[in-house]
Amino acid sequence: MTNFLSNYGTSLSLFTDFYQLTMANAYWKSGLGSKEAVFHLYFRQHPFQGGYAIAAGLEYVIDYIERFRFDESDLEYLLSLKQPDGDAYFSEGFIDYLRKMRFSCDIDAIPEGTVVFAQEPMLRVTGPIIQCQLLESVLLNIVNFQTLIATKAARMCRAVGDDGVLEFGLRRAQGIDGALTASRAAYIGGCSATSNVLAGKLFGIPVKGTMAHSWVMAFDDEFESFQEYARAMPGNCVFLVDTYDSIKGTKKAIEVGKWLREQGKEFLGIRLDSGDLTHLSRECRNLLDEAGFPEAKIFASNDLDEYLLEDLKQQGAQIAVWGVGTRLVTAKDQAALGGVYKLSAIRNPEGEWHPRLKLSEQISKVSTPGVLQVRRWYSNGLAEMDVIYDESQDNDALNFAIDPMDVTRRKKAAKEWTYEDLLQPIFRAGKLLYKTPSLEEIRERVLRQMECIHYGVLRYMNPHQYVVGLDPKLHALKIQLITKIREKNELSDD
Repeated sequence: MTNFLSNYGTSLSLFTDFYQLTMANAYWKSGLGSKEAVFHLYFRQHPFQGGYAIAAGLEYVIDYIERFRFDESDLEYLLSLKQPDGDAYFSEGFIDYLRKMRFSCDIDAIPEGTVVFAQEPMLRVTGPIIQCQLLESVLLNIVNFQTLIATKAARMCRAVGDDGVLEFGLRRAQGIDGALTASRAAYIGGCSATSNVLAGKLFGIPVKGTMAHSWVMAFDDEFESFQEYARAMPGNCVFLVDTYDSIKGTKKAIEVGKWLREQGKEFLGIRLDSGDLTHLSRECRNLLDEAGFPEAKIFASNDLDEYLLEDLKQQGAQIAVWGVGTRLVTAKDQAALGGVYKLSAIRNPEGEWHPRLKLSEQISKVSTPGVLQVRRWYSNGLAEMDVIYDESQDNDALNFAIDPMDVTRRKKAAKEWTYEDLLQPIFRAGKLLYKTPSLEEIRERVLRQMECIHYGVLRYMNPHQYVVGLDPKLHALKIQLITKIREKNELSDD
């Protein structure tokens, strides 16, 4: 596994929200720091008003946890922080506790590249509550963003079928790390290459690039600009033809293409970056074919997303490779995934798990108690439903799902269906057990996963709602806890 985070050259243990540390301090002072707890990371609603998401970011999570230490500069900084009354936030005793602390949690996670759904745990952290708490912010930061971008990329790639999709978002991404992690997640989601050279180096993603309008404008004549580029890069000629006039630019590109052919080289194609892409691509395709360049591809870019891509394909645009940037790496129509990380059980001194539940007036914000696992049921290779169950309980067949958002919506697995449990062991007592797949393997997993999901679930607009439900025993426990908490609160008001 590549240690991507080592590129920062410094400890990242303070990459957390301040209240994680103040709570950790309070746990330590109250003697609860070693109490064992279970937290789950999940998202409440599907991104982009869709019906699914693509899990991403686990390799970064592993990398972070493998390097999780507070160094002396971290501890010195924490000691320097003062409360409003002038007292130190953190005592020497707590700082020494952090100095000696070594990660000892269990982590289970759904592998990267898996299709996942709202309300089901993507990641489970079990261990001393201080350690679980200190991981919350960074886990959400990593998984939320990469899952969001991988999902957006998968939607875009599905819109154009077998056409190539290139990620060109570096210049519009949210900072350096945003650009790098977006490139990685976009490749997982299906993009075939990136323009981000550092991402290519770090992650092994193929890098691609054409030319900018500034190259063409640097010359007095457009034809000369193409010819000079061809002399310099004869094996990588994709001419940007829309600087002045796309049709005339294509004709000039063809003339340079003929010259290249005489040199024993073939030009790769042309790129359109503006205008009516359907009309222009058809006209340019005719010109290329008539001139004897049927293999030359038409590349296109211009603030594209899955809706525009699908529309252009339906209109018959003659485009073979699509460059996507801003709307992919910024997930322009949704700022964040909205994943959460919730405490769901505490272990007592006798080793028994006691479930915990966060109540809300919004049913989607009511958490699910227990030590959770997700069982996915298949019929002839097609995913039919996911059942969330509590591993700490004695369980039966686990073949029946009750939708917590609508208890009248239920589904039972048929006898011939098969299943798999999605959360896999990653760490045990702080030791890494999981063999991290390559980025290529993760990307291939996405393709296999998408083939297992009903096409209605994959729709962009008004997708079919895949069944994600609670096992009846877990559902009963959740209702029992909700009732108990509400009754307790009502009594306390009297």
